[in-house]
Amino acid sequence: MPPSGQADSRLQRLCRAPLQSRRLRGAEAGHKRRAHANQRVTTMQSLAISTLTICGIEELPAHSLRRVSHVLSLLDPGLPEIDTFGTYGEHHRVTLRFHDILGPSQGMTPPQPGHVEQILQFGEALREGAGERVEGHLLVHCHMGISRSTAAMLMLMAQNDPDASEDELFARLRTVRPQAWPNSVMIGFADEQLGRGGRLTEGLRRHYGHQLKPSSWATAGRPGIHPRATQSPMMDPGRRRCAAGPG
Repeated sequence: MPPSGQADSRLQRLCRAPLQSRRLRGAEAGHKRRAHANQRVTTMQSLAISTLTICGIEELPAHSLRRVSHVLSLLDPGLPEIDTFGTYGEHHRVTLRFHDILGPSQGMTPPQPGHVEQILQFGEALREGAGERVEGHLLVHCHMGISRSTAAMLMLMAQNDPDASEDELFARLRTVRPQAWPNSVMIGFADEQLGRGGRLTEGLRRHYGHQLKPSSWATAGRPGIHPRATQSPMMDPGRRRCAAGPG
């Protein structure tokens, strides 16, 4: 893993990159090929969405040629606009800004019920526009593609398929993003707004348990246990903030 200074510098370059397409070479081209090879195709057939993608900011360039039709961006307040989307084809994008935290923290914006309501409104708009497209590619991203974005994708799946069990929904989520560790506050708000009666929250507990297994995290190509395995308030109720940073 590069030093934090290098990672921050790379992120700034992504946020301020020139708005032009370019031919990828060398390691960057290899990264694009790997991103495509690792893509899990999961559909939302009733929404005419044939491909679902969850990723972090540094992965965005790898998807610029993959015919993304809809983007949901979940960003930190104050983060510069991500100009990488200028290299994408025509697409519809909604951006929400709040931090990946689990409770009040000075100078930070936690997830609020209104943010989840806006995510579900985004899902309703997908439903309303389904008749206008043959297929679509939905990309949801946050900083790292682990917490906010996976919570958002999970609630969109639950909204689209109200008859699916919670365990089935989380299993689908893992096929799209094996390292998923959804923000529990966002899932709690979605549980209430979707009328799931606490079942999404209980399903999230089981999902966390699944992710705690070293064998499960190893299937995502990473050694050891999930990096957020000890940072959920469901594992440690006294912990109110994800210390691992934005996700």
